[in-house]
Amino acid sequence: MTARPRFIGSEIYRRSTYGAKHPLAIPRVSATIDLARALGWLPPEAYIESPIARPDQLTRFHAPDYVAALMAAEASGSVEPALRERYNIGRNGNPVFPEIFFRPATACGASLLAAEMLLDAGRGIVHSPAGGTHHGRPDRASGFCYFNDPALAILRLLDGGLDRIAYVDLDAHHGDGVEDAFLGDPRVLTVSIHEAGRWPGTGIEPVGGAGGTARNLPVPAGFNDSEMALAVDAAILPLIRRHAPDALLIQCGCDGLADDPQSGLDLSNRAIWRAVGALKGMAPRVLVLGGGGYNPWAVARCWAGIWGVLNGHDLDAPLPEAAEAVLRGLSWNHSRGRNPPDRWFATLADPPRDGPVRAELRAIVAAAAAHE
Repeated sequence: MTARPRFIGSEIYRRSTYGAKHPLAIPRVSATIDLARALGWLPPEAYIESPIARPDQLTRFHAPDYVAALMAAEASGSVEPALRERYNIGRNGNPVFPEIFFRPATACGASLLAAEMLLDAGRGIVHSPAGGTHHGRPDRASGFCYFNDPALAILRLLDGGLDRIAYVDLDAHHGDGVEDAFLGDPRVLTVSIHEAGRWPGTGIEPVGGAGGTARNLPVPAGFNDSEMALAVDAAILPLIRRHAPDALLIQCGCDGLADDPQSGLDLSNRAIWRAVGALKGMAPRVLVLGGGGYNPWAVARCWAGIWGVLNGHDLDAPLPEAAEAVLRGLSWNHSRGRNPPDRWFATLADPPRDGPVRAELRAIVAAAAAHE
């Protein structure tokens, strides 16, 4: 792999959804790819089609019987009541759909390929916006996540001989599945910044794990760009610097954006981009993932912008006609999608959402950054 960042994607996301009424019944990865291409930012040599993770790769983290249950559910199009209860599939936002195994296994295949590429090259940046399924459990689905691709990638990096891994989760929801997977492992630092009180309701304590290697910033509703900048500069960057990772994973869920319906946070995409820009130089090997995000215009613009950050592009320039056409071709069956504002079509960048830094937020940042 050369020093140029690489993008891993797949056409499966263009034809597969969780179902018409699900929050993920929107184009996300496909829209990001189309937008990046329309901007001239994704030449063929930078793009890699994702492989599908094999069952034997998935069972490095996931229980064999659970993997088999997902494969059986895809083959039959249904799941027995007892297995529905045991594995949490077909319930609680984790529907049975035609690609219930193939689609999440593709996301895992991308993250595993990225890990292999980073191990082989010794340095570099890989972007896989289909990844970031941080709620997946070893033996059950959780929070729209059937597998846990970040955990699988971290395990592959550790198995490949790396001694220190850092994982930063920018999603509005706590990265519970990844934190729990490595809570007792001092080699892996996990840092999650998420909305306090939001599902899954975990990530309350600022410090946990062996040697304090699980750090949480449960931020209040209304969390703005100025507060995000403080959290990054005063907590996340110092924590990563102290851990000195051989590889860094960044989960870039964008459901904390003000334009997203699934949280009470008030960020612009500039805050996410600033965080990624600050983090991308903190380790020789960097894997940038996606995550949550339920407004197709907000997701496509944010994730295409992340690819722009990784490649040094101008994010404030007016969009060319081809890029605007991609965005105007999107639709969203939500009240916010009925009359989308013109700014969603004119530029990638949101207006800044700066604001006061609350004392409560300063205390959260200080607690998470504290030495053990």
